[in-house]
Amino acid sequence: MPTVLVVDDAVFMRTTIKRMLENHQFEVVGEAANGEEAVNLYKQLLPDVVTMDVTMPGMNGIEAVKEIIAEFPAAKIVMVTALGQQKLIVDALELGAKDFITKPFDPDRIVNVLHNVTSDI
Repeated sequence: MPTVLVVDDAVFMRTTIKRMLENHQFEVVGEAANGEEAVNLYKQLLPDVVTMDVTMPGMNGIEAVKEIIAEFPAAKIVMVTALGQQKLIVDALELGAKDFITKPFDPDRIVNVLHNVTSDI
C-alpha cells in the first residue's frame, strides 16, 4: 500500500484528499499545512508520494518541491492547484514534480494520477 504525505494549508482540503486516498488503498502517513512542514515531514516519513498544494503561506509548494527534490531526487510529488495556475505548474514540473491535479477534484483523477506515479512500488 503506497504511503502519502498530504500538503495543503486548508484543513478541509487535507481531509478531503486523505479520505479519497484511504478509500483507494493509499495510506496517508502525514499531513502538512505549509512547505516548511512538508520538507520536514518528508525527511522524517519518506513517503512514496506527496500531494503538494501550490499556494500556501510561508514556504509555498514550488519552494518545497525544490528543497525536497534537491535532497531526494527520486521523490514523487504531485502538485495540487486551482485552475489558472498553469505557469506555476510548469515551474513545479520543471523542478521535478511528476504530475498535477486541479481543484475542484475529480476523485478518479486523483487516484489514477497517484497510481500512475507509484506504479513501480
